[in-house]
Amino acid sequence: MIKFRPPGPRSTQLIEKQSKLETRGIVYPRSFPVAWDSGKGATLRDVDGNIFIDFYAGVGVMNVGHSNPFVLEALESQARKIVHILDFPNETKVHFAEKLLEIAPGKLKDDGVVFFGGPTGSDAIELAIKLAKLNSKRQGIIAFEGGYHGMTAGALAVTSNRNYKVNYLPLMPEVYRAPYAYCYRCAFGKSYPECDLECARYVERLLTDPESGVTSPAAILIEATQGEAGVVVPPDGYMSEIRRICDDNNVIMIVDEIQTGFGRTGKMFCSEHWGVTPDIMTIAKAMGGAGLPAAGAIFRRTLDIWDPGESHFGTFRGNALSSATGLAAIKFMQENKLAEHSETLGAHALRRFSDIADRSRTIGQVRGKGLFIGIEIVRNRESKKPWPELTWEIRKRCFERGVIFWSAGHYSNVVRFIPPLVVTRELVDKGIDIFGEVLKDAEHEFL
Repeated sequence: MIKFRPPGPRSTQLIEKQSKLETRGIVYPRSFPVAWDSGKGATLRDVDGNIFIDFYAGVGVMNVGHSNPFVLEALESQARKIVHILDFPNETKVHFAEKLLEIAPGKLKDDGVVFFGGPTGSDAIELAIKLAKLNSKRQGIIAFEGGYHGMTAGALAVTSNRNYKVNYLPLMPEVYRAPYAYCYRCAFGKSYPECDLECARYVERLLTDPESGVTSPAAILIEATQGEAGVVVPPDGYMSEIRRICDDNNVIMIVDEIQTGFGRTGKMFCSEHWGVTPDIMTIAKAMGGAGLPAAGAIFRRTLDIWDPGESHFGTFRGNALSSATGLAAIKFMQENKLAEHSETLGAHALRRFSDIADRSRTIGQVRGKGLFIGIEIVRNRESKKPWPELTWEIRKRCFERGVIFWSAGHYSNVVRFIPPLVVTRELVDKGIDIFGEVLKDAEHEFL
C-alpha cells in the first residue's frame, strides 16, 4: 500500500540527514531511497506509512520474518539476564551450539564442532581460510568465478568481482579461480548434461596437471548455490564431483552457506540437496534469527587443532543475544516446517516466474531452489546479451509500487527473489503480479 510515491517527505528528510552524517560509501539507500520504520512478517513499513512486500529479506537475513514474536520473546528474555559473554559458556549459547549441530548436514551432525566467529559472514570466511591453512600446511585457495565471500582482506581476495578489489591490490596471494557451473553462460560453450560436467573436470585438472600453475592448495571454497552471481544453481552431480575431487586430492572442502543456509533453498542447508557434507561450512546472515549479527563455522572435529588463544579471535563472537535469537529462530523453523514451506512455495513462485518468462522477450532464464530465485534479464534471448539498465528500471518501478526486489549477477542483470520464509502465498502472488505488470510495461517502452 503506497500512500506517498517513495521516497516520501519523511524518508527524504532522513536520507538527507544520513548523507551528511555517514560515509558516502552507504549502498542500499542509493537503490531504495527510503527510511524504514517497522517490519512484520514479509512486509516493511517506511516512515511515511507506505507498506512494502519484502522480496529481499535484508539480503537473506530475515528468514523467520520481521518482528517474529517468538524470536523477540527470546531476545527480551536474554537481554534481561546478560548480553556480552566473550567466549564463556552460558545455557543459551550451549543449547544454540547443540541445535546447530543437530541441523548440520551429513556427518557434521555427529562429527562436527561449532566455532562462533563474528559478527559478519566475512569473519566466517576468514576463520575458514585460516583453519584450512593451519591443517593442510598449505597456502593456496581455489575459488570460483562469480563467488562472493565478503569484503575483509582474505574474503575479498577469494571474491571474484574485480570492481570490489581493484583499489586494494595486492591481496592474499595464491588464490586461483575456476569457472562455476553457470550452465546458462557456460564458460566452455557446452550444454548440460552432454558436457559431462566440464567445469568440474577443469577444477580437477588444476589440481592434477603439473603445468596448471596451481600449487597444492589448502582448500576449495565454493558456494552451494551462488547468490551475488545471480542465484546460480549448479546442476545435479556437480557438488558431488567437487566433493570427490577434494577427497581424491587431499584438499579441504569449504562450503559457503552464508546466504543459502537456514531453510532458504528448501533444505536447512543447500548442500543437502546433493548429499554433500563439507569439511568446513561457513554460516552467517539468518544465523542471528532476528537480524542480529552472528557468524561462524561448523567443521569436522579432526580439523579442530587450534591451541587455546591461537584461533580466530573476536570480541563479539558467540554474543548472548544472537545465540538466543538464533536458537529461537531454528526452533521456529522446525516447528513451523519453514524449509518445507520454502520448497513448496518456492516451486510455486518458480512456475509463476517461468509463466511470465514464456510471455516475455527479455527474460533469458528463471532459476532457483526454494525461496531463492533469480530472473536473468537480457536484450536478446539468442545472444543472451545482458540488460542491466532494464533490470534496474524493473526493480525501481516495482519499488515504487510497493515490492522490493534486489538485483545481482555477473552483469547486474538478475532480479533476485529472496523473501522471508514466512511469506504467504497471497503475498508472493501479489508481488509477482506486480513484477509481471512492470516487466510488460517496461518491455513495451524499451523494445
